[in-house]
Amino acid sequence: MRIIPAIDIINGKCVRLSQGDYSTQKVYNDSPLDMAKRFEAHGVKYLHVVDLDGAVAQKIINWKSLEAICLKTSLVVDFGGGVKTNEAIQTAFDCGANQVTCGSIAIKDSALFLTWLKKYGSQKIILGADTKKQKIAVNGWEETTEVDLFYFLKKYISEGVENVICTDIEKDGMLSGSSGNLYEEIIQKFPTIKLIASGGVDGIDDLKQLKKIGLEGAIIGKAIYENRIPLVELEKFIINN
Repeated sequence: MRIIPAIDIINGKCVRLSQGDYSTQKVYNDSPLDMAKRFEAHGVKYLHVVDLDGAVAQKIINWKSLEAICLKTSLVVDFGGGVKTNEAIQTAFDCGANQVTCGSIAIKDSALFLTWLKKYGSQKIILGADTKKQKIAVNGWEETTEVDLFYFLKKYISEGVENVICTDIEKDGMLSGSSGNLYEEIIQKFPTIKLIASGGVDGIDDLKQLKKIGLEGAIIGKAIYENRIPLVELEKFIINN
């Protein structure tokens, strides 16, 4: 199972939110690049970068931070937040992102999303399935739609999507444990996808549970920043994983 620390960026700084609420933001590091280098020094190979300013503005804002991370580390980076146009997704790849996570656009403009899936390929495009009570949320989670999570997944998996990040918004940033039952149900229904868990990871035992379920990867945010999972312990898990 891939271990994927998260760097969420507001005003060029590393922050964490609780349940996607921007009013709860807490700054953990003034430099996303420094944070990325710390992760890399502890054996991390993958990184999840989210432009939270971009998610709200509906255009990429913090592209310089993405570019710096991609240029100055060897981390495999997936990027999301504000990717709404052909120019934006090309900017993300030009800045060095290995993959781009697309969530809101898959709801707002299905035809454009499918164009990207065809153009860049299923290994470059990740479907972002951000869910609240099994309904898809978009635009930095500020809007919850009536689109059912499982309908959403089935639709795009049938179109060739292979990589999915599923975030349980109610768990995100709460350090209350991840949604193992939900992920288990998704894998049972769609056994061919590479599913990455996001939201709620609170300790090494949680990672062990997700690995047992069969997740492709797990995104970890606040548990690292609040030292619930010290980087030395995370490094040991990566080595033995």
